[in-house]
This record gives sequence, C-alpha cells and structure tokens, in this order.
Amino acid sequence: MKPKKSRKEKQANFLYPDLMDQLNPNHPLLKLGKKIPWDKFEDAFMDLYSDKGRRAKPIRLMVGLLILKQMENLSDEEVVQAWVQNPYYQAFCGAENFHWKIPCDPSELTYFRKRIGEEGAELIFKVSTEIHGDAAKAEEVVVDTTVQEKNITFPTDTKLFRKAIEGCWKIADASGIKFRRSFRRELPKLLCQRTKKKKTIKRVRTMVGVLTRELERRLPEEELAVYSDKLELFNRLYHQKKKDKNKIYSLHELEVSCISKGKAHKKYEFGSKVSFAMTKYSNILVGVQNFKNNPYDGHTLPTVLDQVEKTIGVRPRAAFCDRGYRGKKEIDGTRIFIPGGPKKDATPYQKRKIRESFRRRAAIEPVIGHVKNDFRMARNYLKGVFGDIFNAFMSGAAFNFRKWARNWACFFIFLCFFHLEADFQKQFRASLKGLN
Repeated sequence: MKPKKSRKEKQANFLYPDLMDQLNPNHPLLKLGKKIPWDKFEDAFMDLYSDKGRRAKPIRLMVGLLILKQMENLSDEEVVQAWVQNPYYQAFCGAENFHWKIPCDPSELTYFRKRIGEEGAELIFKVSTEIHGDAAKAEEVVVDTTVQEKNITFPTDTKLFRKAIEGCWKIADASGIKFRRSFRRELPKLLCQRTKKKKTIKRVRTMVGVLTRELERRLPEEELAVYSDKLELFNRLYHQKKKDKNKIYSLHELEVSCISKGKAHKKYEFGSKVSFAMTKYSNILVGVQNFKNNPYDGHTLPTVLDQVEKTIGVRPRAAFCDRGYRGKKEIDGTRIFIPGGPKKDATPYQKRKIRESFRRRAAIEPVIGHVKNDFRMARNYLKGVFGDIFNAFMSGAAFNFRKWARNWACFFIFLCFFHLEADFQKQFRASLKGLN
C-alpha cells in the first residue's frame, strides 16, 4: 500500500515532546534536512506503490536512510542501527519523536533501491546539485574518469577453475548424478602445491572440461535447460585464454572489467569505469555516469555532457580534460580543452593564463579521491550493472550533500566569530571611555 505523505504542519503532543525542540536547530544535518525538497521524492515515487497490501514505510525515511548511508560510509545494517542511536538521523528522516526501535529491516533498503531504479538514483543526484543554487550552473566543467572496483577477490585461474568445479559438484548432487571421476580428493592436493604452478593450472583446467562435458551428456533434457547458463559459463571459462578480450573475472559478477589507469601501486583494477563532471570553481559534481566494459575516455564525453545539461539545465560552454581525452576539440557546442604545449607565438601573458586554466583541472583529482574513500565508491557491494549505476549516483549525491552541510557549518562559525568580535569591540571601546 502507498505510504503516507509527510505532514508540513505538526500537531502538538503532550505525552511525547517534539524531537526538533530538543536538538540544536543550527546542526548542519538538520539544516540540510530542511533544505532538501522531500516533496519531489514523494511525488516521483508514490506511483511505484500499489493501492493494496500493508502500509509501506514513508518515502522520506527510505530516501533519508540511503543518503545517510552514503554520507557516513555505512552498510545497510549499520545505518539502521545508527538511526536508533542518533536523534539527528531520526530528525533528518522526518521523525517527529524519538524512536527506540529500528525503522525498518535492512533488507527493505534493497527492495527500495530496486523499486526506484536508476531514475530514482538520478533524481536524488539531481536534487543534490539543485540545493547549491546558481553555484552549480557553471558554463565550464572539469571531466575525468576513475574505476569503481567491484567487491570480488583478485581473479586468478586457479580460483575461477576451483569455483567452476565446485559448481559442477553442486549440480551433480542436486540432480543425483555420480561422476565417473569427480576429482574430490585430487583437487585439494593440487591447490596445496607451491611448485609446478603451470602444470597445476593445466590439470585444474582439464578437470573443468571433464566435469562440464559429463554433465552435458548425462543430465536429462529438463534439468539441462535449467543449468544451461551455468554450463555455458563453465565452458566459456574453460576455453578462454590469457590475451582474450571480454574475459570472465568473476563467476557471480560477469560484467566486471579489467581496467588499467597507470597507477604504480595498483596496476589493474577490476570493476567498471565511472566518469565525473565537476564545476570548475565551486567543485560541485554535476555529472556522474557509469560505463560498462572499458571504453576510451574520449568516447564517454558526449554522454557525460548530455547528462550535465539534463541535470543543471545549462549546456557547458567548455570542458577541461586530461590527455586521455585526445581526439575531439568540440562536441555539440562544447569546446574540449586538453593540456599541451603553448603556441610558438604566444605571449608570456597568454602562457600564464593557459597554465592557470589547466591548474583548476587538477582539482577534480582530490574530489574523486574523497568520493571513493569517504562515500562508498572505493569498493562497490551492490550487485550487477544496476548496482554499479546506483552506487555511482548515490556517491556523487552524498558528496554534494556533505559539501552543502560543510559550507553551512563554516558560514555559521563565521557568523559566531563576527558577533563575538563585534561584542569584543564594544567592550573595548567602553573600557577606553572608562579610562578617559
């Protein structure tokens, strides 16, 4: 059943005091909660619910939990438990009184993510840019890409082959098939060997082929149709070679790609490529786009610039990129600037201006670092391509929300010091008059 809409006018309750009356009204999280237009989420997500069944959780509660999860770098279980302990979290999610029980089961966040889909995550990201006002509507943006790593182990041939063999054992046990040779005793001994690695890998690969072919021969037609996808996956793993393209790096996350960004400490990263677009001077993220496989950086620019125009309503006049975007100088009216050597006839003034313009391009590097390490994008725990897209949008939104809250906190501290300084000046002048 559809959830209840949040009430703008609260009724007085003499038994349970209002939660907002007991908290600091100048807390950044409460100010952020008042700034976010929750009505937009309710109007957009209300049609996704049915008119029958049990009453659903409030939309502000679910969206607020998703935002807090990314802002505080918590899991679904941790954010639900922290909500009970922190009254500011409860007020941010629209609670009128202090609650002692968890607001929902952690699994309900998973269902809510699937309910709102990619469009819902994009709406949350769009709202995170709108609260910054005109500062987000910049004509110059900085664009760069990074890797969103998936929650998988470092893929090796022996690991993948072992999982495929264990998968064949499970299919055989479920179907009541006894292998002519199952290799249950030989496999642990091979995996314990630290020498003759090439022979070990070759032998384990042979086991995958033997067990897969025997299952294809002996499984009944009905069960063969059920397990056809898994057996096809095992065959693909058996036939793939070292330098093949679109290799399998994880049996439960087939969309994982191997991406090399030239890092000295991490040569290869396994996940998906994410492109960020940031305003040049205010450092607000106005574009986040996730890409399958490993496309060339220059080919991702049209999609990112279109999304920036959709998010802020203004087409960027210029985009500053690194040398990985070489190829095009203009895309649909947006000029692409890439660092390079100055012209021979350039004056010292022109050279200095070029250096200053590209110096701002490097500001996106620490922003990406904060998004990855502080807002749950360093390792993505959500499943599938949908999980990659959703987590990228929510990480960008959490960065923008945190930036607004931090700016408010700094502004409030400045006002406090300003008033203190004014009071001090009055007292100082009064003391001088007393001396005279």
